[in-house]
Amino acid sequence: MKTFKKVYVEITSVCNLACSFCPPTSRKANLIKLDAFNNILDQLKPHTKYIYLHVKGEPLLHPRIDELLDASHAKGFKVNITTNGTLIKKNREKLLGKPALRQMNFSLHSFDGHEGSTNREGYLAEILSFVREAAKHNVIISFRLWNLDRDNMTSAEKRRNRETLEILEKEFNLDYKIEEKVVPGKGIKVADRIYINQDHEFQWPSLLAPADDGKGFCHALRSQAAILVDGTVVPCCLDGEGVMNLGNINQTSFSEIVEGERANNIVDGFSRREAVEEMCKRCGYRRKFGV
Repeated sequence: MKTFKKVYVEITSVCNLACSFCPPTSRKANLIKLDAFNNILDQLKPHTKYIYLHVKGEPLLHPRIDELLDASHAKGFKVNITTNGTLIKKNREKLLGKPALRQMNFSLHSFDGHEGSTNREGYLAEILSFVREAAKHNVIISFRLWNLDRDNMTSAEKRRNRETLEILEKEFNLDYKIEEKVVPGKGIKVADRIYINQDHEFQWPSLLAPADDGKGFCHALRSQAAILVDGTVVPCCLDGEGVMNLGNINQTSFSEIVEGERANNIVDGFSRREAVEEMCKRCGYRRKFGV
């Protein structure tokens, strides 16, 4: 029986923002139903203890997020949520005090990535208000600012980042500038269970991107897998369009899918440091783990 450090469970394919770094999905707009979610949890029980309520979409758009957390707790799961943070005020009472909630990841780069964003101070104030309360419940917090460009950032982009970082520095009484401490791709701890992570801009893999020699390594189906909102199982959280459709849990069990021939070929390929799927050959993330 394969076990995973985490499985991503997409609870909605819908988002309330249109960020420049996130291509819109061509999939049908969908929200997971509670019975379908419970079915997923039952199938995942032998495979993992940790679920991440995200692939595409904004999880806090789900009107029954509190019930999904209750169901997760009832079945013994710990939950991580990745959110753009814009809906945190509306959902704070649905999240605070939920024993299943292990970690909240706030994608702060969403604010500048969305053209219509206004009032940075108000946006961050609502998030920080939630964080202060969440600390009382031992929730881990990760602030993500994944908008560093590999080339030179413009002065306007640097200024906007600095405005965000200054607010965080003030909140946590830091006596240093965050940029001076952080290493791209690695977080720094600024308070108990609170981290700030800066990294280069996220690049979604696509079959339209050029392929390379396919060398590299990935943790797909070795330590993680993902389930899209319609039940489609994919190897990892980067396959936001379900290109590598391994099967659907509504027709075939999760256990059978992740032990299937295509899934095993992906794992065996990366054991040889070789991508066997066309999508994987067009994904830069495997380069992060060496060749």
